[in-house]
Amino acid sequence: MLIKKGAEANLLLEEQHNRKVILKKRLSKRYRIPELDREIQAYRTRHEPQIMHSAKEAGVPTPVIFMVDTAEATIIMEFVEGKQVKQVLSDLPLEETRSLCRHIGELIGQLHGSGIVHGDLTTSNMILTPQGKVVFIDFGLSEQTDELEARGVDLHLMKRALNSTHYKCADECFKAAMEGYERTVGKNAADEVLGKIAEIEKRGRYISER
Repeated sequence: MLIKKGAEANLLLEEQHNRKVILKKRLSKRYRIPELDREIQAYRTRHEPQIMHSAKEAGVPTPVIFMVDTAEATIIMEFVEGKQVKQVLSDLPLEETRSLCRHIGELIGQLHGSGIVHGDLTTSNMILTPQGKVVFIDFGLSEQTDELEARGVDLHLMKRALNSTHYKCADECFKAAMEGYERTVGKNAADEVLGKIAEIEKRGRYISER
């Protein structure tokens, strides 16, 4: 069953060996030379599970990978039971919202502290399980880098996503997330990233005003 049709890949929910799995199939791009297209698909199909494994080693929950088929540009992974954080965040009592966002910030700090940038940090790509665990999904745009710019862009995207989807509590959510982030990476690193986010926002305003 198709559950998400994306620009880069389709996600299908299937049952294999009496368990639900997600089949992620990367899409071919007609505008690319076929040989190059296959090379890019194979690289990204290998890269995503590798990054997810590194994230898990850093203490960030991610789906279990069952199979990687580079020839078919397909990944089969665990279907994580739960709800997207996007679906629940605005309905929680304020203190629970803060607590959840602090925890998310700690996990992002663990990613960044291990040199991993998620690339699509939205509350749609975080699953809250019935046990209260937050699982990060969709590492298709992730990269391994220690660059401050990349970390700033990652968190800037999350801030924008919060303002767009959870505007009533966006400021509280981002503040709590940065508190959790600081707990993990330390005050100096957190302040550096906040400075970079402010710089990115200024750039955006300058471009929009031109």
